[in-house]
Amino acid sequence: MTNWMSGVCKTNGIHIHYLRTGGCKPPLVLLHGLTGSGACWIPLARALEGEYDVVMPDARGHGNSSTPLDGYRYEDHASDVVGLIQGLGLLAPVLLGHSMGGMTAAVVASQLATAIRGVILADPTFLSSQRQREVHESDVVVQHRRLLSSNKGDVLAQLRVRHPHRSPEFIELLAEARLQTRIHAFDVLTPPNPEYRELVSTISVPILLVLGDNGVVSLETARELQNLNRHLRVELIQDVGHGLPYDQPYCFEAVVRSFLRVGGRVLVDLSPPRQARNALLREARFRANP
Repeated sequence: MTNWMSGVCKTNGIHIHYLRTGGCKPPLVLLHGLTGSGACWIPLARALEGEYDVVMPDARGHGNSSTPLDGYRYEDHASDVVGLIQGLGLLAPVLLGHSMGGMTAAVVASQLATAIRGVILADPTFLSSQRQREVHESDVVVQHRRLLSSNKGDVLAQLRVRHPHRSPEFIELLAEARLQTRIHAFDVLTPPNPEYRELVSTISVPILLVLGDNGVVSLETARELQNLNRHLRVELIQDVGHGLPYDQPYCFEAVVRSFLRVGGRVLVDLSPPRQARNALLREARFRANP
């Protein structure tokens, strides 16, 4: 991490801060969820930096990026990502997004077509209209205002109790990210979201949809999306919910690698050999439970 870069890209009249591992390698852009930051991807980036130039932006209203008064729709976030890709001169990157970042990645992929090489959607916010209204009308903003009045020690303690199995590094990164998330960022929860079926049906590059067995996107929805787009592959990670990159990081890394690598060559592959994928998963489980 000592050679990583921290920079700012000006796009759409704001500044998007990012971390970047660098090097002459295929670019991989990691998009975080609501209350996250680019830094929340540090453990995954550390694992992948030997093969990829990993770029980890902070979304507007998060981390060290600008906080405009408005412009927090998914289309705005997607426009920022497109501006970042163009501003940094990233050639045919792979996009990986979790939660809010997953929906953002889907919007970008539907717009850029083959200007990207592939997209990984980790339990994206593919919500029904009713669920969108429920989330928007919930007390999440009130809860976050309360959190912003807390000190970091209190936030760390809350996260340790709520997520006792997450690593101390993830707890630290997530606490810092939450405290850096401004209230304006929650405007992204205002319905309606982009119509995810239409988005997925228009993506023309390989897609990996990664689900937990207790997450946002159901297996039924995943099967429906597979019927809409022959490029889409689904991976289910057991014993995990919406926070799959943090709760099962080694399994998550394994399914990402399986999608990206074939025969030692770094590329996007729609259907990597099952033996190779299973070997990666066995290694991940051993690392999680040595």
